[in-house]
Amino acid sequence: MEKVTTLGIDLAKSVFSLHGVGGAGQAVLRRTVRRDQLVKVVAGIAPCLIGMEACSGAHEWGRRFQEHGHTVRLMAPKFVAPYRKSGKNDGNDAEAICEAVARPNMRFVPIKSAEQQAVLALHRVRQGWIEERTATINRLRALLTEFGVVLPNRAQHVRRGAHAAAEALPELARRAVEDLRAHLGMLDERVASYDRELQAQARQSEAAQRLMQIRGIGPLTAVAMVATVGCARDFRSGRQFAAWLGLTPRQHSSGGKPRLGHISRRGDAYLRCLLVQGARSVLLTAMRHSDRLSRWALSVQARRGYHKALVAIAAKNARIAWALLSKNQTLRAA
Repeated sequence: MEKVTTLGIDLAKSVFSLHGVGGAGQAVLRRTVRRDQLVKVVAGIAPCLIGMEACSGAHEWGRRFQEHGHTVRLMAPKFVAPYRKSGKNDGNDAEAICEAVARPNMRFVPIKSAEQQAVLALHRVRQGWIEERTATINRLRALLTEFGVVLPNRAQHVRRGAHAAAEALPELARRAVEDLRAHLGMLDERVASYDRELQAQARQSEAAQRLMQIRGIGPLTAVAMVATVGCARDFRSGRQFAAWLGLTPRQHSSGGKPRLGHISRRGDAYLRCLLVQGARSVLLTAMRHSDRLSRWALSVQARRGYHKALVAIAAKNARIAWALLSKNQTLRAA
């Protein structure tokens, strides 16, 4: 068999499709293998360029293939779809991946280390606890409302008022309220323990410490950004990094007329949310500061409104963060 120079792998749960091409671009390998055979098959191929879609398990497979000398590139699935011929099946997907990874202008997803994925796992699980806690509070308020007890929306009022309100309820309803309160307390403890762990991770990371010098970026955002981005030099500029996060306007321009719409919302929604939430604190305290950032934030709010000012501040913080990470610098005083 002719030497494989580029290999496309369509990832799945149990069965994987491989499509390899030689130096002249002709197909020299078409094969379907099971999960337990994949590493052995790829290890038996001479070092080449391997392309995969960025999906569940892709980073782990990428690390394994790199151990055998291969160059691995991950791509967003939406960038691969235009290269698919005919109908969608595993073989056509692998062929499209093989074609897309060889394009000189293709955009790739950096492969994360196991440590980066472990930190991001803490963030994802913590976010899940927060969502479950919110659902529990809403369930508690709804139960009490059925008995004519209407508690304020704020979580602290529900925590304080639920026990007292349950005293006048029937025994079965009172038991249900107490079970919900106990579950809510357990969720509070778990979220607090994850917060402490992530803050400890921020103290141990020199890059996170530099990011925390930016107003609007705290320990959670700093740790999440370091774990998500990896090497900031993979982005050519701060604008490209902000666009990767989905904080730049979506374009629909034609005929030389620029038309800018809402932000694209591409990239990591969780990291973008953290940056926007941090921008809220910047805008909230801007009136009490006289530095250049505060004056600029207030002027944007006056011209464009509150919500657009939040996005502008988040995009600016993303660009500053890229500069600090890519150039290994500390924030200079304004």
